[in-house]
Amino acid sequence: MTAETLDLLAQAQQGDETAVTRVLEENSGLIWAVVRRYYGRGVEPDDLYQLGCLGFLKAVRGFDLSYGTQFSTYAVPKIAGEIRRFLRDNGAIKVGRGIREQGLCVYNARERLRTRLGREPAISELAEETGLSPEEVAAAELAAAPPDSLQQENADGLTLESTLSDGGSEERLLEHIALRSAVEELPDQEKMTILLRFYRGFTQQQCARVLGVSQVQISRLEKRALEKLRRAME
Repeated sequence: MTAETLDLLAQAQQGDETAVTRVLEENSGLIWAVVRRYYGRGVEPDDLYQLGCLGFLKAVRGFDLSYGTQFSTYAVPKIAGEIRRFLRDNGAIKVGRGIREQGLCVYNARERLRTRLGREPAISELAEETGLSPEEVAAAELAAAPPDSLQQENADGLTLESTLSDGGSEERLLEHIALRSAVEELPDQEKMTILLRFYRGFTQQQCARVLGVSQVQISRLEKRALEKLRRAME
């Protein structure tokens, strides 16, 4: 974080309205990146953005300038927390809660089948065990993946974020936090390949067993999916 940014944050914390306005404007992309994660929850994007701004201003007030960490890293959970709190209190996340419950159901089914079969269950087996469709299994597992899974290394020592990044700053990477939404738009097999490879750390061979295809097909699915995700991040 630059000395200029630290100085601007210090001024904003002291109540300098010009500094507050400027720091908001400079971080508008970051706020929108978080806001996009909550589209489709029954709240207009502009209203979500205003909530995000409230969370951002709370982050400005609460940030310790001596932390030695990026302000954006501190701000993102504050922005998301403000939005989630509003959605929870206003009953607008019933669908999201249902997906999380499905995620727990899939997780428990996976553990049962893993013990019973002695291997990773296929998607079709998870669907049969839970009574969900294969598409619902994929969506539930993706929704249940923690936000920090973008930084989780897969079996090849790569993260989804680093694979798609062009080496830009942390702020640029955070602006693409809506990557999860782009993953959700992928066709089912591509989505599951990305989910298993980067969110669950599977090798291509393990992915092939779970999806019931060849390792060559997994390699092609992964390449195709990553190309689509790169385009979505441009």
